[in-house]
Amino acid sequence: MHSTISTFVPPHCPRSHCRYHLNAAGWRWKHHGSYTRQASPTEIPRYRCCHCGATFSSQTFHTTYYLKRPELQVPLLYRIDAGSGFRQMSREMRCSHSTLVHQAARLGRHALLLLSRYRPAGPLEEPLVIDGFESFAYSQYHPLHLNLGIGGDTGFHYGLTHSPLRRKGHMRPEQQMHRDTIEATLGRPDPKAIEKGMAEAIRMSAPVPQALDIRSDGHPAYERSFRRLAGYSIFHKATPSTDPRTPDNDLFFVNRRDMMLRHNGANHRRETIAFSKRDQGVVDRAAIHLMLANYWAPSSVNHDRSTPAMKLGLFETPMSPEALLGKRQFVTRTPITEEWRRYYFGMVDTAEIENPKRHTLKLAA
Repeated sequence: MHSTISTFVPPHCPRSHCRYHLNAAGWRWKHHGSYTRQASPTEIPRYRCCHCGATFSSQTFHTTYYLKRPELQVPLLYRIDAGSGFRQMSREMRCSHSTLVHQAARLGRHALLLLSRYRPAGPLEEPLVIDGFESFAYSQYHPLHLNLGIGGDTGFHYGLTHSPLRRKGHMRPEQQMHRDTIEATLGRPDPKAIEKGMAEAIRMSAPVPQALDIRSDGHPAYERSFRRLAGYSIFHKATPSTDPRTPDNDLFFVNRRDMMLRHNGANHRRETIAFSKRDQGVVDRAAIHLMLANYWAPSSVNHDRSTPAMKLGLFETPMSPEALLGKRQFVTRTPITEEWRRYYFGMVDTAEIENPKRHTLKLAA
């Protein structure tokens, strides 16, 4: 038996209905045999809760819980950050691309919970830089906006929301007709989606009403979103998008994140065939990207090697992908906003996909 497994101590009862799920003080458990599997370690110990009677194993508390190919998880995280497409990754890892799609969705859920758990407590103590990253899912007739809220001093990513958009810009007559046909069938996207989405991203960044120093590029919907923030006192500074995007620019961190989202995401590159087929997939991969940017990636490769989380005192060293995936996060034990709860359970719909698959809490995370 692997030494780290044999000395494993369950931290709490994994069953949400047990009164020792949220608070393990006074919890008692006992060994309940073991089972073998093909993946390493091959022998996994089992346990039984002495209160609710539920049985579980050490794997219940790992992010690879109930995966048939657990060895793919860490390499997949590296490949997603490197901007590989699922088809290319599947050929390298010798598996179906759908296997990687499902594991990427799990990684996205894990990232949302980590981003919710490991963040500063209390009011926001730095300027908030907001912006939107535009891409599309399913087809170019279904653009979307990822609304971002980033710390202006540390580059820490606080808020992320998704807003569906209407296709705009120059279109040929046949493209215009096709858009009109889609909208006649499926309806027109909410024209206030960015306004609502950005307001929610700001609430995520500063959950308690406070005075905020907000910086943006002057998008008119952002000004309107401030009116939805009851109790907040907002000082807003707009920086023209034509200004040089240097470190002296107030929008430096969000401009760099937009660049890295497009650079590190195969699904966001210009004229790519690796675009996301579902809006939920866009949110999942964005959450993975922000998790790595907060806790693993250095602020500067050549100068400042600290991560945004280190600047805020959340961690003393960068968290490698292996460390980030070392412990399973439970949605029932993690404070999470209602918007991110929607994302966690796969509630981000794609207009042209009927009966989309939702996530249900059964055996997997």
